[in-house]
Amino acid sequence: MVELSISGTKILSTVLFLYLLVCLVNFPAAEARVRHYRWKVKYEYKSPDCYKKLVITINGGTPGPTIVADEGDTIIVELENNLLTENLAIHWHGIRQIGTPWFDGTEGVTQCPILPGETFKYQFVVDRPGTYLYHAHYGMQREAGLYGLIRVSPRQPEPFSYDHDRSIILNDWYHKSTYEQAAGLSSIPFVWVNEPESLLIQGKGNFNCSMVSEPGVCNTSNPDCSRYVQTVVPGQTYRLRIASLTALSALSFQIEGHNMTVVEADGHYVEPFVVQNLFIYSGETYSVLVKADQDPSRNYWITTNVVSRPNTTPAGLAVFNYYPNHPRRSPPTSPPPAPAWDDVDSRMNQSIAIKARQGHIITPPTTSDRVIVFLNTQNKINGYVRWSVNNVSFNLPHTPYLIALKENITDAFDQTPPPDGYDFLNYDIYSVQNNTNATSSNEIYRLQFNITVDIILQNANTMNKNNSETHPWHLHGHDFWVLGYGKGKFDMYKDPAKYNLVNPIMKNTVAVHPFGWTALRFRTDNPGVWAFHCHIESHFYMGMGVVFEEGIERIGDLPSSIMGCGHTKTSNPH
Repeated sequence: MVELSISGTKILSTVLFLYLLVCLVNFPAAEARVRHYRWKVKYEYKSPDCYKKLVITINGGTPGPTIVADEGDTIIVELENNLLTENLAIHWHGIRQIGTPWFDGTEGVTQCPILPGETFKYQFVVDRPGTYLYHAHYGMQREAGLYGLIRVSPRQPEPFSYDHDRSIILNDWYHKSTYEQAAGLSSIPFVWVNEPESLLIQGKGNFNCSMVSEPGVCNTSNPDCSRYVQTVVPGQTYRLRIASLTALSALSFQIEGHNMTVVEADGHYVEPFVVQNLFIYSGETYSVLVKADQDPSRNYWITTNVVSRPNTTPAGLAVFNYYPNHPRRSPPTSPPPAPAWDDVDSRMNQSIAIKARQGHIITPPTTSDRVIVFLNTQNKINGYVRWSVNNVSFNLPHTPYLIALKENITDAFDQTPPPDGYDFLNYDIYSVQNNTNATSSNEIYRLQFNITVDIILQNANTMNKNNSETHPWHLHGHDFWVLGYGKGKFDMYKDPAKYNLVNPIMKNTVAVHPFGWTALRFRTDNPGVWAFHCHIESHFYMGMGVVFEEGIERIGDLPSSIMGCGHTKTSNPH
């Protein structure tokens, strides 16, 4: 090197420059990071829709803090339970928990609950980009305000461009406590939760306080319920991450006068399509692109409305605020009309329109190794109204399945395999069934590891005449391919020929429409025990769910922190 001439020095400098350039090209610009959060969960009086009630908060707020990370980052959440008299668990919705099935956050399935006064540490990797959720998974606590968003940025460029990234969580809101609701659902006679009082947009709504007689309980001037404002700059394009964490309601979402281009669903890129109304079900997330291309001298309404149920809840309202208009300046028009609540065809058409984006298609296996049909039924067991799957209502055991299976505690739950289907030939999905064979159980589906499983979700009539409800089903630990939707009774001989095996979207939550069916396919390639259930709080509480086990022998030692209940209650939880 020392004998190089001046020209040789230039050559060496060039070589070093090219070497550094190659390094920059072949290695990511930033290494994965650890994102550390410390959360205190407690009850506080809040007025999200101007009506004062006890709400579960994280660090004083609801919705809770947004987790912001990059693909491959590790998330650590130290969760301190200050609820005083209630247990707690938080599910990281859409995060597959590959290698960490014990941190899925599902009480009774993957962990014992976090007791009052305890601090529990969740630690997991967000292994792919997208829009995800977190929420309580103990009892019906989610609808008390314990929820938030997870936003994971990609390491690679995305297939669409935008100027700003924003998030909006949609929710329905009840004035009764979850205890009152659960007591009614568990009573004879049965007391239904009824329709929500309000719809919240990013944690804010506006209840009509003139309907409240108690003084001081409802106050429209409370800043908790000041209308949510999304401020935009004229000419700019906004990515809006829309997420639903409703307890009951299916929703429509629209921005007055603006088109929305759907580009992402549950963390997967969508072949773009344009909507005026986005239909969204509990547990789903979508990204839409909106360009601020309307008259900038005024503001516009953001609205959300209940669909799929008789619409007695007032619309949720927010403001699409064009800068520099004042953010509290109300739009000069009336909010746009809601879509017809009973228009199933429009909602079915949107479901069918969602395809994987070209260049980002993950092709499903062409055949499956096992087919399981889940008939969504409603019935009575010993006088109690229950939701059921194949006439079996699900009950959680006292010892979490993951612990019982790993520790070989065979008496922790019923070892009998549940049914893979129902009486296809004789069951009329359009009639009110007697369902005298209805039962409850905590049995689970044991799936062979690394096979392909098809799930057919079949909707039927409830115990009310001419009534079939929309059910959003969520699978923990996996994404699945959505192979197809249909009306009426699934035909196991004809309908599989209609499956989309070319560009099906992958999701973790999907709707089964009234008197219809939805077909899913997934690989059993994630060792663990995973819940699969209706994401409506009251429906899962009443038994509408199942549990899958796969590859339990491949899981290493369980952390002691998830122990301490049921047959493990003598274990040291620390």
